[in-house]
Amino acid sequence: MVRAIVGANWGDEGKGKITDMLAAKADIIVRFQGGSNAGHTIINNYGKFALHLLPSGVFYDHTTSIIGNGVALNIPYLIKEIDEIVKKGVPRPKVLVSDRAQLLMPYHILQDTYEEARLAGKAYGSTKSGIAPFYSDKFAKIGIQVSELFDDEILEEKVEKLCTLKNIMFKHLYNMPEIDKDELLNTLHEYRDMVEPFVCDVSAYLYKAIKEGKNILLEGQLGSLKDPDHGIYPMVTSSSTLAAYGAIGAGIAPYEIKEITTVVKAYSSAVGAGEFVSEIEDEAAADELRIRGGDGGEFGATTGRPRRMGWFDAVASRYGVRIQGTTEVALTVLDVLGYLDEIPVCVGYDINGEITKDFPTTNKLKLAKPVYEYLPGWKCDIRGIKKYEELPENCRKYIEFIEKELEVPVKLLSNGPGRDDIIYR
Repeated sequence: MVRAIVGANWGDEGKGKITDMLAAKADIIVRFQGGSNAGHTIINNYGKFALHLLPSGVFYDHTTSIIGNGVALNIPYLIKEIDEIVKKGVPRPKVLVSDRAQLLMPYHILQDTYEEARLAGKAYGSTKSGIAPFYSDKFAKIGIQVSELFDDEILEEKVEKLCTLKNIMFKHLYNMPEIDKDELLNTLHEYRDMVEPFVCDVSAYLYKAIKEGKNILLEGQLGSLKDPDHGIYPMVTSSSTLAAYGAIGAGIAPYEIKEITTVVKAYSSAVGAGEFVSEIEDEAAADELRIRGGDGGEFGATTGRPRRMGWFDAVASRYGVRIQGTTEVALTVLDVLGYLDEIPVCVGYDINGEITKDFPTTNKLKLAKPVYEYLPGWKCDIRGIKKYEELPENCRKYIEFIEKELEVPVKLLSNGPGRDDIIYR
């Protein structure tokens, strides 16, 4: 069976923990989009990890971890990440890389950095990991596929073509040094040698695995509201963050995805620029939630940037859950809210005096003001509780209120950062 694990919001929902937990019963875990621009923080019996490219199920010795064709593949980063987890005592994982995945190159990172600097005050809040230039090149057909590393003639032709294009931009738009063709070719040969042991026809591998009845997890990066089509465009990422894209980014049939576990946060947080209706305006209140949040606080796993904090947004979350095609919700960081006397929940948007419960397009989102309902807090620590019935009444009421707003069953409740801090409902 194939299950997708995706985010409902702006990313940072806790997908890594849920994937790590569900991977105990999985055979294969596939990353199907994105690159090393966002991270999944995981705490398990090996320690605390921030993974960026490796799938979050990499900690079990019975699993195969796959980098799908939809991923922006930074080869040295992948090798470094494998070596780092092995150094911390994790058994060397079985990793496969799609021969159709494309390479994220050092010039993509330079271009991303130069462009953000050029845009200055109108920048998109990029992590400067090269993601937008990578996907631009992919669709402009000047990207480099893993399989092309093994064909010198194609590789030289590609290098010639892309240096012509990039160097015009680097020299005349950014006033920066040009790319050296020979140096680039040498880098690509180094990448070829690094990735060769992992290369696989992933689509064929997964086709066979599905026929054999293997359990497969598709792990998404970021969340619904960062999707380039359905998110808060243009403050979005450059690949689709939706479960539907899992079929494309892994190379399987769409009807094989039977379950879609969408991870929803019990409050809101966001990294980077963009509209964020339920953002907490009181800086002291935002700071308190940020410091208490997650494990070690709400700071980006990749950049260390402080996340922007907000109350639970039922409008955005309901939309995020719907657009994913959710079959069940995993509600995370519930334990963080135990300090509050009352908890605001954004249940509607006021746009020019009209209240809507439907998530609007970005141009209207700019005008939206949050409409709050206030729920009583439970004022205690809920970590360590394993049964739903044992949660405080106000905590259960909060979960049930959210479930009613989302219109999808909340089946998993995370009440702590560890792999076992979970309540099945």
